[in-house]
Amino acid sequence: MTKSATKEQTLALKRETFPVLEMSCAACAVSVESMLKATTGVNEARVNFANQSAWVEYDPQVAKPADLRQAVQSIGYDLVVNVEDPQAVKEEALHKAYEDLKFRTLGAIILAVPVVILGMFFMDWKYSPWISFALTAPVVFYFGRRYFFNAWKQAAHRQANMDTLVALSTGIAFLFSAFNTFFPGFWHARGLHAHVYYEAAAVVVAFISLGKLLEERAKTNTSSAIRKLMGLQPKTVRIISNDAEIEIPLASVKSGQIVVVHPGEKIPVDGRVTEGSSFVDESMISGEPVPVEKSSGAKVFAGTINQKGSFRIEATGVGADTMLAHIIRMVEEAQGSKAPVQNLVDRIAGIFVPVVMGISVLTFVLWMIFGGENAFTHALLTSVTVLVIACPCALGLATPTAIMVGVGKGAENGILIKDAESLEIAHRVSAVVLDKTGTITEGKPSVTDFEWQPGITEKELLKSVLLSLESRSEHPLAGAVADVLRTDNVKDDSLTSFESVTGRGVKGMWRGETYYVGSQKWMEELKINAADALEQLSHKWQEKAKTTIYFSNGKEILAVIAIADRIKPNSPEAIKSLRARGIEVYMVTGDQKHTAGAIAKMIDLDGFEAEALPADKAEFVKGLQSKGKIVAMVGDGINDSQALAQADVSMAMGRGTDVAMDVARITLMSGDLKSVPRALLLSSRTVNGIRQNLFWAFIYNIIGIPLAAGILFPFNGFLLNPMIAGAAMAMSSVSVVSNSLRLRFASID
Repeated sequence: MTKSATKEQTLALKRETFPVLEMSCAACAVSVESMLKATTGVNEARVNFANQSAWVEYDPQVAKPADLRQAVQSIGYDLVVNVEDPQAVKEEALHKAYEDLKFRTLGAIILAVPVVILGMFFMDWKYSPWISFALTAPVVFYFGRRYFFNAWKQAAHRQANMDTLVALSTGIAFLFSAFNTFFPGFWHARGLHAHVYYEAAAVVVAFISLGKLLEERAKTNTSSAIRKLMGLQPKTVRIISNDAEIEIPLASVKSGQIVVVHPGEKIPVDGRVTEGSSFVDESMISGEPVPVEKSSGAKVFAGTINQKGSFRIEATGVGADTMLAHIIRMVEEAQGSKAPVQNLVDRIAGIFVPVVMGISVLTFVLWMIFGGENAFTHALLTSVTVLVIACPCALGLATPTAIMVGVGKGAENGILIKDAESLEIAHRVSAVVLDKTGTITEGKPSVTDFEWQPGITEKELLKSVLLSLESRSEHPLAGAVADVLRTDNVKDDSLTSFESVTGRGVKGMWRGETYYVGSQKWMEELKINAADALEQLSHKWQEKAKTTIYFSNGKEILAVIAIADRIKPNSPEAIKSLRARGIEVYMVTGDQKHTAGAIAKMIDLDGFEAEALPADKAEFVKGLQSKGKIVAMVGDGINDSQALAQADVSMAMGRGTDVAMDVARITLMSGDLKSVPRALLLSSRTVNGIRQNLFWAFIYNIIGIPLAAGILFPFNGFLLNPMIAGAAMAMSSVSVVSNSLRLRFASID
């Protein structure tokens, strides 16, 4: 299947992430990816070496997971498919591989040490070559056998990877030494000494195995965020069955079943409280440390922690349908996604090994031509050293390890990143566009002021009339008025008639008199005027971004009510932080101009757009982009989705609509605007880590390969020992992973 798949085919495609086993370097990932892409029925595939996973988009009518696995197995790797818990299988396989690698590394080191001692201090002892041969053979062909098996499988498909370099270098060094051990006369007859290089072969295998062991140990730390999230899931769950409480495995619970949650327990599924009450720690979702009260009808989420009370919930989301499972999936996909810079690195890694092999051959030829008396010895040593020192691992690990740690760090701080591209771009943002309602403000209007006309009597009766009108209105502001009246224990009274006047307000008849609740404009149309004191008060409230509504009896204004959508406590601080970094901050809202203008002034914005429709919001973003700005859009509603899709970086508030969160590439779970500068700083820290990693990976090979080829020999007689080259190659990967892990301890506040 090609990229030009029809719309119908695209809709039928299935997207899955599979663990990949047996990969040892970045070139391995390139090989697996190219093999998957070449499989019939596969539309797209991406392989991440750092987290050992493959993301595959395929047509289930044409290709099956078993076909994908067979294709990968044909080149010496494996794909975990058709199992209930692939992550557990992967963890078990990786643990087994780690233990095997530890055994092989320890064995290689134990046998390599005496070979080095013999090679350095007893090289003229006649038995030294034979003992070294006996000790080196198991190091190369038993403890290092994997390198040869993998190299052969790669060669069968005309591909090469790091195992190819190791197999060639150690194999050539061992076979040449073995020939000189068994047939020294061949060189003696030509007046030359029969040199052996067993220590080079043995130590290279030992050092590279040690480097891989340290690398695997370090790489496990980059996935700690996933393991922490998975650790939030309890293994068992208590359900009510036949009026009895029974404990069953989490995987067995079904939607609709009643689940019991006791004090201190993790909530196992998403659900709705049916009985009891408690406070629940939802910090893993919202980032807020204060527990949230839960009573009948309230929603609860898997992975959150119950406090002191106990309650029963009806399961509404189980297994893969819980919010926690969705978060885990999102983090896994983001850690497996590729930053744009990784595409270039992959292309380099794909040709790296063949180029190194070419350089090795060229080095051998040049030494044979210009090497003088010891031409062959130097030619062999330098060509082997070139093969040993060249390391595509460091190059391949540079970007994905930093991305994995960055995405994990974000998840731990309530910043869910859907793809690596957004994480890479975010640090370049020069303008942030904020929606108002639910983003800058709480998103819930509430009454802030209530003033009666002087001289009004029977206020309690009039409050009942006002409640009767507002409780029947569908306008969201009416709900705020009704709520505050009910809190004041006002009783709803019956109306003779009720009518909603679109764009104006509501009116109703009570005891033969008509009452009105609505805008100032409507009151002016009805020629009902307010006292000067109320009029001045109304203007004062509007200057403070408050919406005013009037309550009248058709003759005079009875009361003026101010309603405001309060600015979130941390919004001004977050906006100040963004502007301090030189980022312009704008607001787009469908609210009235005077309200929007007042809020913009209060929180010191660079500009705003009011009375904006969804298309207007997208156009506003496009306008900033046309001026060369890298724009981040932050919103929470369906009306923001068009602008979110248009922006270079899109962020959705975690308490917003599903549509907004689906469109956005970054979700801020806490709904706190302070997460925006945190996300941008996280991006900056991650990109800096990638740059540092790539610098060291490239500079290592740029310096190491010429040194290995003997470029300094004509000037000072320096030749790099293959043993030192093996140690340097091993440590290069470890240093890159270690540098990425520094991000785990970096501050993003």
